[in-house]
Amino acid sequence: MTIENLEATVTGMLERLDRIGVRLDLPAKQREIEELEARSADPEFWNDGAGAQRVMRRLGALRNQVETWTELHQQAADLRELIDLAEADDDLRDEIAAEAKRVLRGVEELELNLLLSGPYDDHDAIMAIHAGTGGVDAQDWAEMLMRMYLRWASNRGFQTQVLDVTEGEEAGIKSATIEIRGPYAYGYAKGEAGTHRLVRLSPFDQAHRRHTAFALVEVLPQVEDNTEVVIREDEIRIDTYRSSGAGGQHVNKTDSAVRITHLPTGIVVTCQNERSQIQNRETAMKILRARLTELAIRKREEEQAKLKGEHVAVGWGNRIRSYVLQPYTMVTDHRTEYSTSNVQAVLEGEIDPFIEAYLHQQVGAADEQ
Repeated sequence: MTIENLEATVTGMLERLDRIGVRLDLPAKQREIEELEARSADPEFWNDGAGAQRVMRRLGALRNQVETWTELHQQAADLRELIDLAEADDDLRDEIAAEAKRVLRGVEELELNLLLSGPYDDHDAIMAIHAGTGGVDAQDWAEMLMRMYLRWASNRGFQTQVLDVTEGEEAGIKSATIEIRGPYAYGYAKGEAGTHRLVRLSPFDQAHRRHTAFALVEVLPQVEDNTEVVIREDEIRIDTYRSSGAGGQHVNKTDSAVRITHLPTGIVVTCQNERSQIQNRETAMKILRARLTELAIRKREEEQAKLKGEHVAVGWGNRIRSYVLQPYTMVTDHRTEYSTSNVQAVLEGEIDPFIEAYLHQQVGAADEQ
């Protein structure tokens, strides 16, 4: 990279950071940080555990935004000062170019975070995967998707925990529920909700014919305390039964698995992965709360869509992506038309380009409205 190109790159980064700083309203965020820090120092702050957690989550998100912007701006400014020294030093110029590439990626990530402004975007996520039409191929496809999302989460530095799995009789899984924890986990993952279609030569067909399989992905925001969602004891039925999954003799000989039915909505959640019935109940309640929150979000979106005369496709009717392995290789997102022929990389968790294209599309649609 020439000195002129380096100067243009770094200058462009600083200009982008200045625009980001305006959008972030850094002075206002700094004032809010100071106010929340003062509240958290109150001796009675933790008397309200749920309220304290909300404040600390907000404080952490604000600090992360301000500190990230400040660090990136300082790094870009340092690079601009070093450029003058690199005019006659090829090695230094290469080092600056490499560092500029890294800082630019950080700037792009910060810009992307600004797109995540929904009420639950900064929360952790619960993802549910269900095998659909396609028999054994669909169950195998559901397991492939679970592996893809676990890889993606790991690549982003998110923490994951498989909360519940129902295995298929011959291969794959019938369903799985995964908890994804990390900054803006729900905001990044929410665009993956919908039906995923796989086309390939079936390994379960003796004639090795081409088969199509479907799996449904649900993405729910994890909320510890939500005033929108109130779960009363008289509105739920709790059943216990013997776990059918792996877990050793203890799990199989005790009624540790839990099924909770929310009577007003008919929503049913299960958990059997933990060895303790108490732990399974806590996890099932966490999933139920997330499902009810997602239901409230969907109802709001449907009401808004009715006012605007729009149609909102949900569940199985919302096919968002096709993964074709035969007769050619291509992954295509039907909402953004973003596609790639590197199917193997996608199945190994490299789905960020799809997520970013979706987020940019959503912001563009909001701007038009």
